[in-house]
Amino acid sequence: MVQSMTGFGAAEKEGMRVEMRSVNHRFMDISVRLSPLLNEHEIPLRNMLKGKFSRGKFDVFISITSDAKIKFKLNTGLAREIYKSLSGLKSELSIPGPIGFETLLNYRELLVEGEPDYDISSLYGVFREAMGQLEKMRLDEGKALAEEILGRANRLEAINRELIALSPEIIADYRMKFHERMKELLAGMEYDRDRILQEIALMLEKTDITEELSRIENHLRQFRKILTDDDTIGKRLDFLLQELNREANTIASKADDYRISNIAIEMKSEIEKIREQVQNIQ
Repeated sequence: MVQSMTGFGAAEKEGMRVEMRSVNHRFMDISVRLSPLLNEHEIPLRNMLKGKFSRGKFDVFISITSDAKIKFKLNTGLAREIYKSLSGLKSELSIPGPIGFETLLNYRELLVEGEPDYDISSLYGVFREAMGQLEKMRLDEGKALAEEILGRANRLEAINRELIALSPEIIADYRMKFHERMKELLAGMEYDRDRILQEIALMLEKTDITEELSRIENHLRQFRKILTDDDTIGKRLDFLLQELNREANTIASKADDYRISNIAIEMKSEIEKIREQVQNIQ
């Protein structure tokens, strides 16, 4: 199926949140931002993306959410030092009353925040879920894109058929006009009729667009076939569009009739519109 390179996916579970978005890019470009606590998992996660997608610029954000339980540790060494200091001060100043635990708790530095408590296996599950959402959006976008591209390909095919139908008439008109012009120029002069006909044939060959029209027909047939492939197709479609544009340029350069010139311009316009859309296909 056709897959766009534009999409977004997000998932959250058990203290983990993953967001990822992608846009079009010639190759595979991945940027990952994650908590320093998860650094060791960056390469495996990148490989998961590479296994699922083949083109696009990906921005991935991974965070440990507030749902993750935070562990606190008591700095017992510091507690002993504080208690010892307070006891000495109490004795020195003759302060009455005991030094209780609640007194020590007033010193916030005694409680040290540890690493969040989370299940690392949930990271990979959440990552896969976000990838699935991203893929679904890319496929939905790709389906809509393919329908629009197919419509333009149909229009190109109709334009090509119009040129095929018009070509014999244009050639006949050109032959007649060229022949009449030669007769006027050579009026009253002796000339080799066969030689003149040969020159006419050579001139007609230079303006004949039959081969270009045939190649366009073949390219469009291949174009339709590639659109149904499940593989990466963006680069192959772009190559065919370059070939189609080359044929359209040749037709325009050969045109000696305003009708062909106008149709060739329309053809090039449609090809350019398709190329813009194909830039976003994986």
